[in-house]
Amino acid sequence: MERSQNKNIGTLLDERYELLEVIGSGGMSVVYKALDHRLNRYVAVKMLREESFSDPELRGQFQAESQAVAMLSHPNIVSVYDVSHSSDVEYIVMELIEGVTLKQYISGKGRLTPQETLFFASQICQALQHAHEHGIVHRDIKPQNIMIDRTGVVKVADFGIAALEHQNGDERSDTAIGSVHYIAPEQARGLDADARSDLYSLGVVMYEMLTGQLPYEGEKPEEIALKHISGTAERPRKLVPEIPEKLERITMKAMCADLAQRYPSAERMLQDIEAFRTTSQKPRAVQPDPEKPVETEQVELPEEEEKPEREPISILGVGKELTEAQYTRRKKRARRVSFFTGIFAVTLVAVGLFAFLWNYLLRDIFSEAERLEVMDFTGKNYESVINDEDLSDYRFTVVYTVDPEIAEGVIVSQKPEAGKSMMIVPEGINVQLTVSTGIVLTKIPYVINWESSEAISTLEDAGFLVQTEVQESKTVTEGYVVSVDPEPGQSLAAGSTVKIVISGGPELRTVKAPDVTGLSESAAIVRLESSALMLGEVYREENDAPAGTVFRQSTAPGTEVAEFTKIYIWISNGPAATPTPAAETANP
Repeated sequence: MERSQNKNIGTLLDERYELLEVIGSGGMSVVYKALDHRLNRYVAVKMLREESFSDPELRGQFQAESQAVAMLSHPNIVSVYDVSHSSDVEYIVMELIEGVTLKQYISGKGRLTPQETLFFASQICQALQHAHEHGIVHRDIKPQNIMIDRTGVVKVADFGIAALEHQNGDERSDTAIGSVHYIAPEQARGLDADARSDLYSLGVVMYEMLTGQLPYEGEKPEEIALKHISGTAERPRKLVPEIPEKLERITMKAMCADLAQRYPSAERMLQDIEAFRTTSQKPRAVQPDPEKPVETEQVELPEEEEKPEREPISILGVGKELTEAQYTRRKKRARRVSFFTGIFAVTLVAVGLFAFLWNYLLRDIFSEAERLEVMDFTGKNYESVINDEDLSDYRFTVVYTVDPEIAEGVIVSQKPEAGKSMMIVPEGINVQLTVSTGIVLTKIPYVINWESSEAISTLEDAGFLVQTEVQESKTVTEGYVVSVDPEPGQSLAAGSTVKIVISGGPELRTVKAPDVTGLSESAAIVRLESSALMLGEVYREENDAPAGTVFRQSTAPGTEVAEFTKIYIWISNGPAATPTPAAETANP
């Protein structure tokens, strides 16, 4: 795999971009540092892998990313300079960010200060606000997709999934969800994502910046997804008490599992971030100690002296002196002039303000606005709706949802609902259409002989749940993937489980199964892992054992098994409830 990446080094694309070195790679593409010979500057070239080039769906997803980012122009979003689509190669030319990812920055520092968190979160929020205003939802916000250049400027990258929101049905990618550690609850349920989903992911990123750890962890992706849905994360101040309470509230509101309680827009979240940053930087007023008396200095006032008669007043620049009476009359005249001048100025301001309000506000209030009842678009094909010239009073935005019960391209729901009376505005009545994708099938990426962590990440990013198993292998290096089930290249529904077998080396050691009965689930997991074993399925049943403890395990304690063997455990839910007999009614 590495050889296929390096063989392109030295290649001159379109007689302009010379590939110099590999600076990153993903499931379907490789990123090179390149020299633009025409403009004599360094750029980043994101090129589709050879093994992905023959797949029209992956090519469509790759092209979708370039279309999505090309719509955006913002200092906190990676800029696209050039795009090439040909029969031989697919690549995107972007600005080269000399710096690190936010993930690397967090890993290097452990956790960030509140000031650093605000600094980065504000820039990410501004980038999301710009994207959302252009109808683009990123859907995969995570520290790995956020670059920090050498001056501390944030650049949001990787809009490959976001492009799905703006593709026709035959051009859309099969990728369903983003990375599971940062995924919004509605995405975990397989529902459509909107701007609030990006804000949830940003909340998780802020949580990680403040505490140095993720809010939800688990053995399997589905466990983490369920925790996102339940919304039971530990509050950041319990982990790091010095985090400001207001900053904690902003973070937890952004990553609230309930959509209705989450920030409605990036603009609203940015307002809270900036308001907190402004107030936190203001110097605090010194409060006097109420128990300490304030000392005052007694000052002796002089006795009142007789006022001398006012001498004639000389006016600068005038060759004569004024008596006191003349000075008083002139002063009164000046006051009257100032008073009427002020009245005139206030009147002009009031007339101007009224004209402004009438043109931009009051005219619409006092004049009868033209209204329209929103049509019912559900059940119709969305392409015929958005291309209907008779619907010029509407402005449509489209989001997608996986619904195997409804045919692809059919409108499932709409906002606002049909029949609602809306005022006609010049830019058109905004209607959001939710369109069914049918059953989304995704091809399993080729990850055989990949390092296990990279293989798992690639499969999860493709929307699959990953199940692992360790086996002996004399041909595959320890820690690398031996086989995949189903095989790579086959298509599965998004959210399906893919099993990978990882090499444990030429020979697995034999270990004894520990006794985990009577332990809590977390303690049992620690005991198994310390014995070089893996946790299998966890079952929960009613039992006389104390609730929450293990009362049974699949392998008897002391049994010798190969290391990395899965041990299944049963957790007690407590004894079964005994029904209370009904009280007998006495005969009268």
